[in-house]
Amino acid sequence: MADRASPADPSGRSSRAPQDHRRSNREDRPRSPEVDEDVTGRELDREASRQLGTLNDTNRGWVSKHLVMAGRLIDIDPALALEHALAASRRAGRLAVVREAVGLAAYAAGDFEEALRELRTYRRISGDHTHLPVIADCLRALGRPQKAIDLAEEDPSKKLTGAPRAELAMVVAGAHQDLRDEEAALLALQVPELDRNRAFTFSPRLFAAYAEALEAVGRYDEARRWREQIPVAERALGAGAFEEPDILDFDDEDEDAAALPKISDLLGDAGAKETPHA
Repeated sequence: MADRASPADPSGRSSRAPQDHRRSNREDRPRSPEVDEDVTGRELDREASRQLGTLNDTNRGWVSKHLVMAGRLIDIDPALALEHALAASRRAGRLAVVREAVGLAAYAAGDFEEALRELRTYRRISGDHTHLPVIADCLRALGRPQKAIDLAEEDPSKKLTGAPRAELAMVVAGAHQDLRDEEAALLALQVPELDRNRAFTFSPRLFAAYAEALEAVGRYDEARRWREQIPVAERALGAGAFEEPDILDFDDEDEDAAALPKISDLLGDAGAKETPHA
């Protein structure tokens, strides 16, 4: 399925605004990727569907299907997921949910410049600060650790709680380590979510980061105690070595039984608070 090219004015110049540098609008962009036959677009969550309601019927159908495909592929083939998100952006680039999808897919694909641009735009359009940790990590990946630290000092970052706060703490700690400031890295990780008696999905990574920071400042006994909590948290979460393996039935009739992630999995729960496990 290929999207129609953007219309041009009578002079032959592109109708795209010159300041719009989105990758989706480049002249050398590839054709839109194929959409799986079973995708209808109705798989989107309610909020995404509400935003797409501003589009005409043709564009809404195309955009919704590409967003569903981006959600399906984000953990399987991030580069292809990004192409689907970019295809959606060519028809609905003013919608927050589309810019969010492009940003997250670009981040997963390692295109940090694109991710940074798109998630900043999403934040400006939506007023949602959930993805500040991803924005900070993009800055760090692009060799700008001090910018990541500065972002964490802004008021919206200080108001984060739960998973976003923990994720931002790990990014900021890494940025301080890039700058060889191990004490600051250790301090950055001391957020309320760093609780050895509670296990969230991010806890094993947070415990590991804290143990590494403790080792960097020579506090080896404390580091060992935190490392000992990692398998405890993984066991409580059913993660890591305690994760149940997927069991696949190779019978042809059941080939499509396992549902792939949807766009709602990618976007819908990004800012939700996590339920702690004992």
